[in-house]
Amino acid sequence: MGVPLRQQIAVGTYLIKQKLKGVKKYPLVLMLEPLFRCNLACAGCGKIAHSEDILDQRLSYDECMHAVDECGAPMVSIPGGEPLLHKEMPQIVEGIIRRKKYVYLCTNALLLKKRINDYKPSPYLTFSIHLDGMKERHDASVCQDGVFDRAVEAIQLALSKGFRVTVNCTLFQGETPEDVAEFLDYAMELGVEAATIAPGFSYEKAPKQDVFIKSKDTKALFRGIFELGKKLKRKWRLNHSALYLDYLAGNQNYNCTPWGNPTRNVFGWQKPCYLLSDEGYAKTFKELLEDTPWEKYGTANNPKCAQCMAHCGYEATAVEDTLHNPWKAFITSLRGPRTTGPMVEEPTPKWTMEEEKAFKKLNEIPVTVINK
Repeated sequence: MGVPLRQQIAVGTYLIKQKLKGVKKYPLVLMLEPLFRCNLACAGCGKIAHSEDILDQRLSYDECMHAVDECGAPMVSIPGGEPLLHKEMPQIVEGIIRRKKYVYLCTNALLLKKRINDYKPSPYLTFSIHLDGMKERHDASVCQDGVFDRAVEAIQLALSKGFRVTVNCTLFQGETPEDVAEFLDYAMELGVEAATIAPGFSYEKAPKQDVFIKSKDTKALFRGIFELGKKLKRKWRLNHSALYLDYLAGNQNYNCTPWGNPTRNVFGWQKPCYLLSDEGYAKTFKELLEDTPWEKYGTANNPKCAQCMAHCGYEATAVEDTLHNPWKAFITSLRGPRTTGPMVEEPTPKWTMEEEKAFKKLNEIPVTVINK
C-alpha cells in the first residue's frame, strides 16, 4: 500500500469515530468537481459533453469550502475537467489544507509546469497525475500526441520540488497484464508515491463506447496483473486497500457504497455517485444522504451500474470490510490477491424488461432477468 502512515492513522481515526457514533452512511472521500472544462478531449471521458455555458461554470472558493465543511470527509479528490484551469484552485487547495484534509489534485499535467509555483509542498497535498499506460497507450487514450512526455516531465519537476505525486491509470479494452506491469514498473522507477489503477466506467456520453472493459474481463485482467507481479517479485506501490485489489481479482462479493465518495459539482450534490450524471442533484449533503434512493443502484439493481468496478464505488466497501474483518485484510495484504481458483459469482440482475433492453443496448451481451 502506497499511503503514508500519517494519512492512514488520520483516516483510520476518522473511521473509528464514525463507528463509535453509530453512523451508518458516512463519506470517505469528497469528489469535489469545481468545473467540467478540460484542455483535452479523451475518448473515454463523459465529463466534457456539456454545452458551452455549462463548461464555463465554476464552483467558487466559498462554495468549495462549504462543500468540504458540509461533507466532513477526511480526504478530498479534485477531478474535473482540468482543475488547473480554475483560477482559484491554489486558494481552494490552501483552504482544504488549512482544514487538515488530505487533497488529491487530479490533473493531466499539461499546465502543471506553468502553475506549480502557485502551490507549496505539504503532507496534505498530492498531485494525482493522469497516465493511462506507457507513451503510445496514453497518447491514444487522451487523443493527443506528446501528452505522455509532458506529463512525465511534470512528474519529475513536482518530485524535485518535494511534492507528493501519484499516478492515476484508467484501464481500457485491449490491456494485457504485460502492458500494465511494464507501466507499473515505469511508475515505480519514476519515484511516485503510488499508482491508482482501476477499470474505466462506461460513461453513456463518452465519445467512444468500445473502449470500456466488461466486469468479467476486468477480473481476468487483474488476476493476470497480480500473477505476473508475484512471478516477477514486484512490490508495486498501489493506492488501494488490499481488499479492493482482491475484489478486482474476482475474490470478493461486494456491493458498491456510493455515499462513500459523494460528488459536489456545479449542479449540486450529484445523485447517486461520481459516475452517474443523469440521476438528479441535491441541494445539500444532508439531502443527498436522506433523499437518494440508494436501493435503486448497484451492480444487480441498475443496468447503468452493471459493469462498474470503480474505486469510487467499491473502495469504501473494501474499507468497511477491513474494519469488520481486519485479520482477512491483513492476510490479503501479506499474500496479495488470490490469482487462481474460482471467482465469486456475478450477481443476478433484478431488472425490468425495459432495463434489460437498455443494458443489452449498452453492452450487447445476454443477461438473466428477474422481473420486479
